[in-house]
Amino acid sequence: MNKNDNIRSVIEVSKYLFDRKLVSGKAGNVSARFKGSGMDIIAITPTMRSLGSIKEEDIVLIDIDGNNLTKGTPSSEINLHLAIYKANNDIGGIVHTHSPFATGFAFSDKRIKRLEGFGKITSPYLADIDYEKPGSQELADAAAHVLKNEDVLILKKHGVISTGSNVSEACSLSEFVEDIAKTQFISHTLNLSNSF
Repeated sequence: MNKNDNIRSVIEVSKYLFDRKLVSGKAGNVSARFKGSGMDIIAITPTMRSLGSIKEEDIVLIDIDGNNLTKGTPSSEINLHLAIYKANNDIGGIVHTHSPFATGFAFSDKRIKRLEGFGKITSPYLADIDYEKPGSQELADAAAHVLKNEDVLILKKHGVISTGSNVSEACSLSEFVEDIAKTQFISHTLNLSNSF
């Protein structure tokens, strides 16, 4: 895809995530990586903007080293996105959500089981990492290390990162993760109930 297609895909995914209630308020961020002028360029959502109202002129373009190629301020999680892209050349899209069920698990001592339906099952649970301050280099480094070999990551007491070969695939994975978290939450609740 060219630059304009990548920008449009970031906008479409952002609005879809907002409409599906996988993000709310000004939370969450989305990016896509593409080649331009012989280098990797990242199209990313801006900081402090609702993903539900993002427009083409809001998308910020940066190079892989974090240099701003357009006006605007990228998401506060720019270091997170850059570190993940640098760690895994197969990743072309990143979606960071605070979806309610998956994030609920992130704030609990329960883990989300990896179920069939999206890629090969290589471990029984979705990968997770301990809490690091949002926007910090520590968070970026820890997440990138795990996402060298994983496609999704639960950030304890924070949210979810989903990756894919493009931003649409990352979006589909984030939606799937929320659905399996919802199913497992219902299962946990029913198993705790003595009223049946």
